[in-house]
Amino acid sequence: MTLSLTAQTLAVPPEWAPQKAIWTAWPADAAEWNHDLDAPRADVAAMVRALAETNTVHLLVNGPEAEGSARAALGDVAEILPARYGDIWLRDTGPIFARGPEGDVALRFKTNGWGGKFDLAGDDTVGDDIARLANISTVDFDFVLEGGAIDHDGEGTLLTTRQTLLNPNRNGWTTAQAESALTTALDAKKIIWIDEGLEGDHTDGHVDNIARFVGPNRVVCQAPANADDPNAAVLDAIAHRLETATDAKGRPLQITRIPSPGRVVNAHGEIAPASHMNFVIANGVVVVPVYGTATETAALQALQAVFPDRKVIGLPAFGLLGAGIAGGGAFHCITREEPQS
Repeated sequence: MTLSLTAQTLAVPPEWAPQKAIWTAWPADAAEWNHDLDAPRADVAAMVRALAETNTVHLLVNGPEAEGSARAALGDVAEILPARYGDIWLRDTGPIFARGPEGDVALRFKTNGWGGKFDLAGDDTVGDDIARLANISTVDFDFVLEGGAIDHDGEGTLLTTRQTLLNPNRNGWTTAQAESALTTALDAKKIIWIDEGLEGDHTDGHVDNIARFVGPNRVVCQAPANADDPNAAVLDAIAHRLETATDAKGRPLQITRIPSPGRVVNAHGEIAPASHMNFVIANGVVVVPVYGTATETAALQALQAVFPDRKVIGLPAFGLLGAGIAGGGAFHCITREEPQS
């Protein structure tokens, strides 16, 4: 069922609010993963197990082979649900769950394959399928928006990047047009604009790979790992922008910087958009992507201090990072939280 936006007042709870479930998906299309599904599946399975200790996890599977392999890997750890999707990036293709005046709704936006780069059958409909499986009505918007392109504090402040939202390959928006759309769809009261994201990011600089709200007026971003960090200048520019910003209530942001993974090269010899920012905040736990770099212990320790009431777990995400056209993300990119009603 699709609801009209007329007279709707929508509120999106922050990620750290109590959650009813987490939605994710099982890698199913070998062609999208350089014909090696084992590596990303191992990363997804480890993430699901970590989340399932304190959360309900709904795992979508596309096709009989995917369903069989997921059941073999995870048994009854997650609720396995058949669905059709292009790839596993549900943060971008799935719905954003919100609260309306008459109950929970699923906000649905258009997808265009991340600016036409990855136009995969099923990515435009999987959000509707998730809403149906969750038994929640949808509210549809007539513009492109990927969930990983925004991050919010639950009080009206949004983080985003000009590189993504103002990119001609999305909506062709001006700043004013983008802010108007986000105000209507997400009840945004203040937009904090960051210029650009990480080198090699397929998404054109999604903010969930560079800066994350972790509480009201509290943001985590990264610091260069060392002099060889390919994103050193970008990371410092991000921190400077955040340090000069205020939230929707006029408060200066409290900034915590953790070390980045630094220079991570994939199997094709490319600089990979590896980031510890692509963590999932869930009930009782925060699952953080790690890459075997020298800074990973310090990054995890810093995040544990940020989340004293949750267990911070670092899990390998090199399989999800992939190479070439495959992968490019991590745990936050493949999950969508459904808040507790």
